[in-house]
This record gives sequence, structure tokens and C-alpha cells, in this order.
Amino acid sequence: MKFTRLSAALVTIVSVTTMACKTDLTGLNVNPNSPTTAPAGSLFTNATVTLMGRWNNTGGTLSGASLFAQHAAQVQYVEEDRGHLRATTIDGFNSGAYAGELEDYQKVQGIGKAGASVATWAPAAVMQSLDFQLLTDMWGDIPYSQALQGDVAGGSLRPVYDAQKDIYYGLLKTLTDASTALRAAPATDAGLGSADIIYKGDVTKWAKFANSLRARLALRMSKADPTKAATELTAAFAAGVMTSNSDNAQMAWPGDGVFDNPLATNFSTRDDHRISKTLLDTMNALADPRMKVYAQPTLWDPATKKPWAAGVTPQYVGLQNGLDNTTVAPFFNTTSRPGAMFYPGATSYGTFGTAAGKKTPSYLLTYAEVAFTQAECAERGLGGLSGAAAYYNAAVTSSMTQWGVSAADAAAYLASPGVAYKGGAAGLQQIGLQKWIALFTQSHEAWSEWRRTGNPATVKMGPSAYPDVPTIPRRYPYPSNELSVNAINLAAAIARQGPDLYTTRIWWDK
Repeated sequence: MKFTRLSAALVTIVSVTTMACKTDLTGLNVNPNSPTTAPAGSLFTNATVTLMGRWNNTGGTLSGASLFAQHAAQVQYVEEDRGHLRATTIDGFNSGAYAGELEDYQKVQGIGKAGASVATWAPAAVMQSLDFQLLTDMWGDIPYSQALQGDVAGGSLRPVYDAQKDIYYGLLKTLTDASTALRAAPATDAGLGSADIIYKGDVTKWAKFANSLRARLALRMSKADPTKAATELTAAFAAGVMTSNSDNAQMAWPGDGVFDNPLATNFSTRDDHRISKTLLDTMNALADPRMKVYAQPTLWDPATKKPWAAGVTPQYVGLQNGLDNTTVAPFFNTTSRPGAMFYPGATSYGTFGTAAGKKTPSYLLTYAEVAFTQAECAERGLGGLSGAAAYYNAAVTSSMTQWGVSAADAAAYLASPGVAYKGGAAGLQQIGLQKWIALFTQSHEAWSEWRRTGNPATVKMGPSAYPDVPTIPRRYPYPSNELSVNAINLAAAIARQGPDLYTTRIWWDK
């Protein structure tokens, strides 16, 4: 019996071995439910949703840059507002971005170039450039030229950290190449089609986005590298930038309970933030009509610490940044929450806004920002532009209409003494201030513009700031997980750039 079973087993082994010599069995190692490749459109859509969520959610907006730009303030769990970011938040940006949307955009570019489809690879190149820009403006030197090569023959799992100047130069070239290709793309190029959730396959708008992003980068580096900045600004404007709000690079959220505006999702269960006193004091002083969009009236009268009496008009009152937990507690009901349009209606702590808040768009780059850039360039004699007042007026008006303010109210605002364009040094200050206001919800850009211009001067650390962060942070500390996986290259970056501190300035921050 034992011999019979053994003989049968040997026959089976021999049979399988013989068959394997004639048949390719490698397919048995492929799981049909876990594909190793995906269509370019699916990758692009997933990457873009991920990017939007990363830079417009709690960690990207409410627990870091919005506090540093003083658009928002924390009324609970105030550690970040006092200057200390959570290590998990910082690590998430690094590991999440590189393994997530940056890698997906890289794959889309490969697929598009292999298929000679400009309308596929170029939008992915623009979005990847935007992501790299946000990351390098957060940290300074980061992995760039050797990044995303871990699955490529000869690629490194421990990429070097490129100097920020080199990263900016690389991004400017990528955007120039993408814009050139997009403007020459044949009408027969189907591209991403409906998977393009930004411009629905409109290559003309993608080219404008590429050139507008190029102008953002060029102006940002104008103090560190004025000659290169001037050249790039002239070229970007000549190639064609955004000309109206219809060109805005934005995400229109479905609001279906699955893909909602990330701020509305956060506010559905959390009540940790109020609008910053710095922002609301500025807007109150200018009688800015966007104030009623950006913020809600306080629930209680700040004077009586009780609900508003009948017939009394509620006020818009901002919260001082950088208070400790004990000091901030009395301001919970006497300071303004973010605007109703950022709330989903019913929340775990009350009803604010309506379900329409789930559909509130998230913005990446707007015509208002472009027009402010043009206004500054015209005033400073850059980019071959003149007529700063016209660009300034267009920027303020487009920001107003972007947020639903009427053209009549925008015109009245522009005619008011504190807003009407003055020109010269005073005009540059007005441009910077209005740009900072207009970048609401684009917190990393508002923070970067404050770092570049120092405007408004009222942005300062709060009274309970941690001693090691005495001034508004100039950068984020490097992620702790890099100490484990890429310590040598990280150390080289720190030696070149300066101490890994909140107060160390990055290359363009002069």
C-alpha cells in the first residue's frame, strides 16, 4: 500500500514536471484581482483626488500652513498653532506624496509618452510639477532628480536631496516643455477624456495652467535669482496665462458622501478651528465683502459672553493665534467659525451650512493669483508688463466673483479709500495684502507669499508660542521617517541648507 501511494505520487510529480516543460505556468502567480498596471485615466483621476485631499484637508490646511499664514486659528488642541506640528502630519506629506500621487503621475507620463499622447502625459507633468513645488516650498531641498526611480532598473531607493534652486530650474523646464507640447497637440489626441477632472481634456486650459504655474515659480524666486526670474516671467506671460475665472485650476467635488470637499468632511465631526483675528481684523477694517463668505458670525456676543440679544446684529470676530488651551477656552463661542459654505449642514455638534458645502470647490491656482502676479510685475518692471492698476483691479474683482460676491460690491470695494490702488511702494503693499486675502483656503500659497513679501506685517507668532519657534515658521522640519531610510542624503541636505529647524530659511526666502 505504501509503495502504491509512493508510486502514484512519483507519477504525479513526473507528469507535472513534464507538462511544465511544455507549458508556461508563470500565469499561476498572477492574481487577477490585483492588477500591476492601470489605465492612464484611472491613475490620473486617483492621483488628482489624492493631491487635492492632501493639500486641502486637515493636515494640509488646518493643522499647519493656515495657522502660519494666520487665516485660521485653533480653538482646541492648539499645539500646531503654538508652533509644533505633529510628526505624523509631517511624515504623511513625505511618504504619502511620493508613494501616492507623484508615482501615479509618473506612470501616466510614461503611458502617454509611449502612446505619443501629449494630452495624456502633459497634464500629468503639470500636476506633478505643482506637487513638487508645494513640497519643496514646505521643506526646501527634497528628493527630486532621483525620486520615483525605485522600481526602475538602476534607480535608487535612497535618492539624493536636490538643492531647491535646481528643483525650481527643473520644474520650470518641465512646465515649459509641457506648455509647448500642449499648444501643438493635435485635435485628434483623445488624451485623458473624462478622467481629467480639472479641465475635461481641454489642452488650451492646461497650457494656460502650465504657464501660470511657471509665473508663480518665477516670481517666488525673484529675490534669489532675479535674472532667471525675469526671463521666465516674460516667457510665461508671452506663452499665455489664465485670463478669467473660467481658467481656474480647481476641483469641483461631487458632494456625494464619498468625494466631498475635504474641509466639509473635517467640519462634519470636528470643531477645532476659528478664523484668525489677523485675517478678520484686516477684512473688518476694509469692510471686505468676502468676510461674510470666509467666516460666520459668532454664536455669542463677545462682550456679554451670552447668545446675541434679539435685534442685535452679530459680529465677525477672529481668534488670536497661538493661545494655550486654558487661555483659548473662553473664546469658543465668541469667535467666528469658517464660512457656512465649508460645512456639510448637519454635523456631530450642530447644524452649520447646508449639504451644498460638500460641493465647494478646492483651488490649486486661480486667475486672481495670476492677475496679482501681473500687477506686481507691472509695478516692478518685470515680465514686459505695465499698467499695474488694471491688473490689480482685475485680481480683486476676480477674487470677489470667485467667492460669489457681486460685481457691484466688488466695484464699491475697489473704490474705497483703503483699497483703491495707490501705486509705487504703497501699491506693492496693497497687492501683497490683497493677494494674501484672496489665497484663502490655499494656505500653503498664502504662507509662501507671506514668507516672500512679509506682507501683512501683522502676521506674528501668538503669545503662547513655544520657545523654539519664536517667529512664524519659515519651513517644516524634515520627516522623521527619512532618518531611518535615507539618513546620509538627509544629512547632506541639512549641511547644505542649514539646521533642520522651523526658523531656517529656504533658498528663495530672502
